[in-house]
Parts: sequence; structure tokens; C-alpha cells
Amino acid sequence: MERPVSSVLFACTSNSIRSRLAEELARWRTRGRVYITSCGVNPGDRNGFVAEVLDEIGLELSDQETRGFRDLEDSDFDLIITLSPDAHEAALEFARNLATVVEYWPTVDPSLVQGNREQRLEAYRRTRDEIQQRITARVSGSSAPVV
Repeated sequence: MERPVSSVLFACTSNSIRSRLAEELARWRTRGRVYITSCGVNPGDRNGFVAEVLDEIGLELSDQETRGFRDLEDSDFDLIITLSPDAHEAALEFARNLATVVEYWPTVDPSLVQGNREQRLEAYRRTRDEIQQRITARVSGSSAPVV
């Protein structure tokens, strides 16, 4: 039987879109029972669309700056969930000497979508909803440890 997860790190390329969405969604879903944070391979700038799509569902984007693996205050995570190929490689390296499970959730980068504002915003909504579904499944999945 797998033990419950008490700390989760979400990682993506820049820590400005996918991992930030995942961090806020997981924090809300676990209601403080689990330590949740995020980082990126190459920290980027905050993204206004992320704040907007979180606000649409009643969540607020934290004011923290984007950060990389080197900026983390702790390296003791039960679970690292990666959302991009480069983050997965970096997480495997980061966790190579740790008793940490690393999972890869391939997730489209919505910033790559071209079009008008509404088309781009819709891409962010799809990414938000996809991540939210995965978190819900991971938290309540019968064969998966509780997040």
C-alpha cells in the first residue's frame, strides 16, 4: 500500500503558466493538507492570462515570483509532477538521489496558441481544466496515493 503524499512540486518550463496553474489548483483541492509548490527550468515572467483563468473559477494567483529548481528552499518532496519534457528531465536529475516519485503529465503550453485574445484565453482555460481534471483524478484515484 502506498503512503499518502504530504509534499508535491509541480514543474514546467518557465514556472509562469502550467506549474503555477497546477500549484494553485492543487493547493485549493487539498485545502492545506499537503505542501504544494512549483518551479520551472528557466523561470520566466508572470502571465496575466493565468491570473485571469484562475479568477474565473474563484481562485487567486499568489504574488510569489517565478522560480527555478535552484531557488527551492526544500528538496524533500514525496512527489514531483512535471508538465513539460524539459522539466521532466530536470526533475529526474534533481531527484536522482532522493526518495521522490517523479510523474510526467504532458501538458500543452497555451502560450504557443496564436489568435485573438479570446482564442488565446480559451487555450489557457483548456490547460487549466486539463490540469484540474488530472489533479482531481490523482487526489481521489483509488490506486494512486492521496495527494
